[in-house]
Amino acid sequence: MKRSALVTALTTAALLGGALVSQASATEAPACTASDADVYAPPTTVPATPGTVLACRSVTLSQVPGNLAMSAWKIRYSSTDNQGRPVAVSGTLAVPTAPWTGTGTRPVVAFHPGTLGLGPQCAFSKQLAGAYQDEYEGDNIAALLRAGYAVAATDGPGYLDGRTHTYVAGTDSGHALLDIARAAPAVPGSGLSRQARVGLWGYSEGGAASLWAAQLAASYAPDLNVVGDASGGIPGDLKAVAAGLDGSAFAGFLADAAVGIQAAYPALPLDPLLNDQGKEAVRTAKSVCLAGTVTALAGKSIKDFTTAGLTLDQLYQQRGSDGRTWGQVLDAQKLGVNLGTYKIAFPVLQYRGALDEVIPTATEDAVRSAYCAAGVRTGWKIYAGDHLLTDNQAVGDVVSWLGDRFAGRSAQNDC
Repeated sequence: MKRSALVTALTTAALLGGALVSQASATEAPACTASDADVYAPPTTVPATPGTVLACRSVTLSQVPGNLAMSAWKIRYSSTDNQGRPVAVSGTLAVPTAPWTGTGTRPVVAFHPGTLGLGPQCAFSKQLAGAYQDEYEGDNIAALLRAGYAVAATDGPGYLDGRTHTYVAGTDSGHALLDIARAAPAVPGSGLSRQARVGLWGYSEGGAASLWAAQLAASYAPDLNVVGDASGGIPGDLKAVAAGLDGSAFAGFLADAAVGIQAAYPALPLDPLLNDQGKEAVRTAKSVCLAGTVTALAGKSIKDFTTAGLTLDQLYQQRGSDGRTWGQVLDAQKLGVNLGTYKIAFPVLQYRGALDEVIPTATEDAVRSAYCAAGVRTGWKIYAGDHLLTDNQAVGDVVSWLGDRFAGRSAQNDC
């Protein structure tokens, strides 16, 4: 779906109220001869070494505009969930055909897409290859490739067959983003170096993922040479975001968050709390992509879906089998806290839209303030658009900012 068509769809909705590789020590996978089905098939076992390439397949990215000369692959690789358990994740690697002419080796941008929906067909890797169309960030990928950078775009955890995407689960998504950067050099024919400079980028759901990756990089992936992170439209406090979404035109994102967090933290109660309407809403959320999520669930409230008519605050008090409440788990996803523990040694660029109608701007501003207070060199920019349009408005600035990081130039600090 083209961005203009998607904007129209969302506006209307708002108004309507292979080769399986198991060698963890391998420096490069065998030839990329996996079938498309193999890429999305959950493996029986997953290597404990994050970033191991498990399967790969050469593809054409028909939804990256500009007819750019590139080599591209769908890949399945190993990562780690929030409990430290090995998991398999799918994604895309794209490398420009033209030789890299900059200093050093070709840089890699690890990219996490914004919200696409929970349906299996919504995976970014499937959409970029043209199997289904509801994505809106092909322009972002094209801009990076035109600049000469390799792009390692994770789908995020949970798009393999029979799984559920762990939407807005911070540790899971941050790990997945770092691990696709680890996996990229092991894809046959990529020509990438394990010492390559790595940039992180994401917007909306992807912005939270890339900031989590930034916070976790030093402790989880010290082998990566991360030089900068660009994050926009950040849902930094899920409780604040939920308060704005509940009963709104974009209430579908709240349903996605409930399903995604429970998938990441299965001890939390969800199904036992739901009435028939709530169970149907979950089935819908798990089957549709972005436009369908907004349209089908616009104007709904959590109290409509629960047998006890729970408010958000009452939901947060519900305790899981591990003793933690919904509220405690959501607080654990909050960005900009414990920055004394999360050591960020590289610059960060944060940005948002002045007219953001999905994420409360106060929440986005609070993340920026927390980073500044912690001494993180933080760039900051506000664009004139709403939530969706700002993603596109920022592309040129973000690619330029990442280019400066790859060139070793000093980053402006807007704190």
